[in-house]
Amino acid sequence: MTAATHSTLFPQVPDSADAVLEGLDPEQREVATALHGPVCVLAGAGTGKTRAITHRIAYGVRAGVLHPSSVLAVTFTNRAAGEMRGRLRQLGAQGVQARTFHSAALRQLQYFWPKAIGGSLPRLVDRKVQLVADAAAACRIRLDRGELRDTTAEIEWCKVTQTVPADYPAAAAGAGRDTPRAPAEIAQLYAAYEDLKRERGVIDFEDVLLLTVAVLQDRQDIAEQVRAQYQHFVVDEYQDVSPLQQRLLELWLGDRDSLCVVGDASQTIYSFTGATPDHLLDFRTRHPGATVVKLVRDYRSTPQVVHLANGLLAQARGRAADHRLELISQRAPGPEPVYAEYTDEPTEAEGAARRIRELLAAGVQPAEIAVLFRTNAQSETYEQALADAGIPYQLRGAERFFDRPEVRKAINALRAAARFGGNDALLEDVVDLPSQVRAVLSGENWTPQPPAGSGAVRERWESLAALVHLAQDFTAARADATLADLIAELDERAGAQHAPTVQGVTLASLHSAKGLEWDVVFLVGVAEGMMPITYARTDEQIEEERRLLYVGVTRARERLHVSWALCRSPGGRPNRRPSRFLDGLRPGSGSASGRGAGAGAGGVERGFGSAATGVAAGPRRTQRTPARCRVCGRTLTDGGEMKLMRCEDCPSDMDEGLYERLRSWRAVQARRSGQPAFCVFTDKTLIAIAETAPEEPGELARIPGVGTRKLNRYGTDVLAICAGQDLAAEDGDD
Repeated sequence: MTAATHSTLFPQVPDSADAVLEGLDPEQREVATALHGPVCVLAGAGTGKTRAITHRIAYGVRAGVLHPSSVLAVTFTNRAAGEMRGRLRQLGAQGVQARTFHSAALRQLQYFWPKAIGGSLPRLVDRKVQLVADAAAACRIRLDRGELRDTTAEIEWCKVTQTVPADYPAAAAGAGRDTPRAPAEIAQLYAAYEDLKRERGVIDFEDVLLLTVAVLQDRQDIAEQVRAQYQHFVVDEYQDVSPLQQRLLELWLGDRDSLCVVGDASQTIYSFTGATPDHLLDFRTRHPGATVVKLVRDYRSTPQVVHLANGLLAQARGRAADHRLELISQRAPGPEPVYAEYTDEPTEAEGAARRIRELLAAGVQPAEIAVLFRTNAQSETYEQALADAGIPYQLRGAERFFDRPEVRKAINALRAAARFGGNDALLEDVVDLPSQVRAVLSGENWTPQPPAGSGAVRERWESLAALVHLAQDFTAARADATLADLIAELDERAGAQHAPTVQGVTLASLHSAKGLEWDVVFLVGVAEGMMPITYARTDEQIEEERRLLYVGVTRARERLHVSWALCRSPGGRPNRRPSRFLDGLRPGSGSASGRGAGAGAGGVERGFGSAATGVAAGPRRTQRTPARCRVCGRTLTDGGEMKLMRCEDCPSDMDEGLYERLRSWRAVQARRSGQPAFCVFTDKTLIAIAETAPEEPGELARIPGVGTRKLNRYGTDVLAICAGQDLAAEDGDD
């Protein structure tokens, strides 16, 4: 199951239409029973919108009001469409089409192309980057890798907003686009790209929608045939529709109003792709008689998480903010969100890894933990920190599960075993389904114990382990399930790209985490320049960044950890501050003052190690009240002073001899590792060590700039030097 699915696997099919309504809250029941006319469902995060609309479809089918084949449910990802089909099957509503916009359009285009145009549909290209590169070469424009990617995105934006090349410069200026090259050059590249497609007889992903729209507009007979097939429409994530998708939906509908849309303007985070919440916000204007139902009962998150989410939106501005929904948690209280400040990004990653290790030791499953960041480039630091800590992880947004070579090979092996298992020595004396799967995968060199380290070998093991876990879940729900039954389930999932959960901590960007949820979420890098991102300049862009953080917060069911670093690299200038979005929400940050507010007095980490979490406390270096000078007591804000734990102009009680021994030792370590001396410890950290002369690991861990990784690597040496040994001299003697 996906991380967003947190319910009993494979439940029993309800025995009647009324039974479909059981367990729905009053608002969800209103959605489920509103089967006529336009319906608009405003659904906050975690309020059970998918449950409400699937029960609506199932109730209509089971009550005989809706014919299954006449319903088209549209969403935005194959995973979401697959999950919707699975839920509808469980509710006894087989035969309902649940597809993405592109999948539904492609199916219609393939069917009607011979009649509308003649011949076969042109070949669909999977990736347009190479075509854009060829267009740039034809125009004699040199694009670097980043410009190539961004130009491709601009062409996609043009097509979903129905902007032709000649209109691009004006349209880009009007939309406030941050163009990768001069707008005139982008328009030239766009035109060359379209010419190249025509020459090669291919179409791209966006053409599927454009061509379907063109066919339905130009051929009334085909439009009527489609409308005769589909008479009732449900659109999920309606805040994310583009103008092109909205036009296609209007053509599907014709002059009818049998439409149900579901969305939340506060979760609009894809405007850079052409998505706009205007269609959702204007629904009542276009359909004056529409039924509008608001879902605000949050079943996902604790009151503490919901309070933070509501607080974020309370400071929002703009049209979407005017229509925000205030969530009401339906769960028991949980721990307060944890806020942590770190000296640099590697230390922040180590802190997250340490907290995750504590959670795993307390019994939390790795698949129920996620680390979410603003940009994909941030993942490497966390991959390394988790690998160093021996924590399994999966990187979301990488190659699709069922497209991985090891998964395809494993499924083929399982399929062969299902057909010819009686002659397979691996299956001798193996009775239950999970054991059969483990036996077959052992022939693919899979072992129950994971390999050490990270990388491709570990990723391959995690992929096969996910198949084993799915077999266990499948058997728990269907005790009599056979290997053939499991193959049928896998085929269904592969068709929907409905991947099983990999048993590892999830690393994902905030954008790719949309629609998912976990028990524990670490929001990392929540600092100015990253959240909001540096290139977010307009009010609209800033507000979308706020909504992106809101989406991140609402992914957490029980525990939320928010962190930031004062600088990027060890020894760097500590010139960062926590995100303005946290002003007035995190402890010690004062009252909310909106955009551009100054930073508070520093973060306070709390929650872990308390009775509320049930997790043993680790080193408390980052569990701090506002940092104060240990000499005069003044609050410290400068990163260098915070490392020294005193003001620069306050008298130092440093042991000069100890400082020199530490410097000599550091020089030896730097030579051994082939890195600059400050990467071992900065001068400020050495001064702080020489001033405090720690005698045990806990004292050393509390010194800013040490961190778990450096404590483990250098702690024994540093404490020995503080105790009077001259390790540098000993190394020299050797």
